[in-house]
Amino acid sequence: MPAFRPSAVAEPKWTNLDKLRGAMLPASVAPWLRDEGSLTRALVNACHGRLRVDLQRQGWGGALTSERRLLGMAQAQTALLREVKLLCDEQPWVFARTLIPASSLRGRARRLAHLRSRPLGAVLFADPATRRLAVQVARLSARHALYQSACSHLADKPPLLWGRRTLFAYAGRPILVNEIFLPAVPER
Repeated sequence: MPAFRPSAVAEPKWTNLDKLRGAMLPASVAPWLRDEGSLTRALVNACHGRLRVDLQRQGWGGALTSERRLLGMAQAQTALLREVKLLCDEQPWVFARTLIPASSLRGRARRLAHLRSRPLGAVLFADPATRRLAVQVARLSARHALYQSACSHLADKPPLLWGRRTLFAYAGRPILVNEIFLPAVPER
């Protein structure tokens, strides 16, 4: 999957979840977007334990402009980027893009660089000190880089996808997780 240059891509309009009224979100994905627990755990339950993490890419790179702002990163600062698809019975349900600023990979947080096919949510939510600092949602279309990455496997691409991103504090350090809900994800 080709990497995109952060400064050269269109970004969706992210809105704080707590500012949206329920009717603004489609009923098919609203429960997923509003879930306050571990998305990994919710997906494992919906998939009857058959959820698998498919690592698409992991490496150092730049953040998108809005990601950098949310993480408090300087323009030239790099982050560890991890992109995965969460599959149920080999059907992709969610595309996730995690950004961990290089400055966040210290102490206990260093383990996040070595997850491979382990779900990030299992690590984050196993630590009672993990804090959710912000949750934002957005509609993504074909002009957005995250949409392109999320739909790379689809022959028939939908006109829109919904996603959320969550800023976490793990081991006292910021981590951003984008979760894009794919057409195959079931209603809750």
